[in-house]
Amino acid sequence: MIKMEMSQTDGRMEGWLYTIRHNRFGLQFSRKRYFVLLDDNLKSFRSVPSDQNEEPYRRASLDCCIRVTDNGRESFNRKILFIFTLYNTTNHLDQLKLGASSPEEAAKWIRSLQDASQKKFPFPDCEFVSHAEKGLVKFNVSRRSRRKNSVDWTNYSSLNVETIAPDVIAPSPWKIFGCQNGLRLFKEAKDWDSRGRHWDDHPAIMAVGVIDGTSEDIFNTLMSFGPLRSEWDFSFYKGSVVEHLDGHTDIINVQLYSDWLPWGMNRRDLLLRRYWRREEDGTYVILCHSVYHKECPPKKGYVRACVKSGGYVVTPVNKAKQSLVKHMVAIDWRSWNLYTGASSSRSITIRVVERLAALREMFKAKQGHGFTEFVSGEFMDTKSCVSNINTRPLKIAAKRVDLELVKAEDMEKPSSARNSLMDLNDASDEFFDVPEPSEFDSFIDNSLFSQGHSQLKIPSPAGIVKKLQDLAINKKGYMDLQEVGMDEKTTFFYGATLQKDPNLTLPCSWATADPSTFLIRGDNYLQDQQKVKAKDTMMQMIGADWISSDKREDDLGGRLGGVVQEFAAKGGPEFFFIVNMQAPGSAMYSLALYYMLKTPLEDHPLLHSFVNGDDAYRNSRFKLIPHISKGSWIVKQSVGKKACLVGQALVLRYTRGKNYLELDIDVGSSTVARGVTNLVLGYLNNLVIEMAFLIQANTVEELPELLLGTCRLNYLDATKSVKER
Repeated sequence: MIKMEMSQTDGRMEGWLYTIRHNRFGLQFSRKRYFVLLDDNLKSFRSVPSDQNEEPYRRASLDCCIRVTDNGRESFNRKILFIFTLYNTTNHLDQLKLGASSPEEAAKWIRSLQDASQKKFPFPDCEFVSHAEKGLVKFNVSRRSRRKNSVDWTNYSSLNVETIAPDVIAPSPWKIFGCQNGLRLFKEAKDWDSRGRHWDDHPAIMAVGVIDGTSEDIFNTLMSFGPLRSEWDFSFYKGSVVEHLDGHTDIINVQLYSDWLPWGMNRRDLLLRRYWRREEDGTYVILCHSVYHKECPPKKGYVRACVKSGGYVVTPVNKAKQSLVKHMVAIDWRSWNLYTGASSSRSITIRVVERLAALREMFKAKQGHGFTEFVSGEFMDTKSCVSNINTRPLKIAAKRVDLELVKAEDMEKPSSARNSLMDLNDASDEFFDVPEPSEFDSFIDNSLFSQGHSQLKIPSPAGIVKKLQDLAINKKGYMDLQEVGMDEKTTFFYGATLQKDPNLTLPCSWATADPSTFLIRGDNYLQDQQKVKAKDTMMQMIGADWISSDKREDDLGGRLGGVVQEFAAKGGPEFFFIVNMQAPGSAMYSLALYYMLKTPLEDHPLLHSFVNGDDAYRNSRFKLIPHISKGSWIVKQSVGKKACLVGQALVLRYTRGKNYLELDIDVGSSTVARGVTNLVLGYLNNLVIEMAFLIQANTVEELPELLLGTCRLNYLDATKSVKER
């Protein structure tokens, strides 16, 4: 793949990107454009501008209503692109989809666009609008108050960029047991049990080593099923992508050679759900586990092994010149003879993770030879598990509706001081592209189909959204091996559908977590960047809901018959803070956590500012710290232990009621978060999940931070979620 040149100097970001659009037949196409980002202005050119005063082909202005989402990897014209989308939170049809030629380029553009959109507050005279129980209620915010509650963009650099150290105090789940081929070998610490057994039947084993290569090059190598894989992966015979779920998740089938397996052992294959993401520090995480897929049953002559968990973590070290690579596998090989014991299966697993040594030696041997240019493309280009899957992307694409046409014909462009993101798209772009330096002009020109054909009938935007939601939630073509159904409908009391268990013994229950488990900003954080153990919480957790439905369940606090409205009817001084996390799965799951403040809201200035602030201010301050205290390492790795500004990553809907503020978090609004959620749901009844919530402190007056509340969720069960009527 040819890498696009990109530069970033003095707040100016520029380079070649690809605009991704749908044509009138619903098929995606890409067009290469040169983009320049200067301050809050994004400009598009058909060629590299000759000087700074050259008039752009298209332009748009960015403001705090613009969000950027990471859509992962997609294939266009045999090129793998890393996709991200800019969209307007006030009009989700106003969006621009772009692609970069590498994950590092995409990450730099995403960060620069986020910074640019959040440096400008475009509507200083607008009123704050909140969704209350009986419709839209407007709060007139004074200029003085608005300046106080709006985002302090001068401190924006401190909002997202913190040390990479975890924000949770927890012991390591790994114990070293050996060293081989220059790799340290570990196994999960839980395998040392009280009965004296040092190993379970299918232990999780990890190999750790340092490789002379960038994290991006190693990531591309690990994701590839191309010819280069045969130079380091001795177990690999061939692989294919069975189904592309989204830019961060796919279903893959891997067939293994048998000559490295013990004598008499039949060939093995794997059917895996593969998920990946890039962290802020340049670390790449690849996670896999076995699934069932109706289109890819076990093949004749192969025994399908079961990967309980597996993957890689690639972290840049030594100024990104080298990478610390961890390779982890827990697998049931489905033993082939009765006389073979667990030690034989374990030795096979150990040999699998030793592939890391071969990868290290390959990078060392090919260093400086430009071999990474050949690391490409099994993605969407390899043969699928069965032949009829090859036609599926085309069939689905043919049914898609050109949202750009909907925007032009059925929607009025948003009236604001800035240009719409739609202005960076143009119908004529479909027929003009910048040729690649090494490409032949042999593609089929879409203009052949632009005339002489009747146009498709365009449904309403509401119908499109409904159909897309149905497809996303209900039409999943695979099933996690742990996935189960749901109970029938029942009646319930909002705020009390999940039982409380302070003794931490009952499954599917909640309790409060120990605040000292979490690290928060101390008094001198702005000087020493040090975090300290939390000592207490501002609020008391009083209840939780665990609900499943066929749609999003918003504003639980405003529903009659719930704990919040019960207190409101009494006219007491109590104030409630509700965190409602909405996760798509086989149904739409809602996990709502209820916190109560007994003292007046005015006694807590930072919380008061948050409750009465605008959405931009809230999105820049609300922070969650996750922690999987018990569970599989693959889930621990996917969730992490680092604080996250939720509003910068996911779509939040705030509902301000008389005595409460509810945060409805749409986990499905991010492909990265959706991938993590799907993984967590598969292991849910084996997990103990702890979380802490707080409002980030950015000034000396606001420090030290104080946790709003904590929670501990014990072995939640999807079958015990309450069905919403």
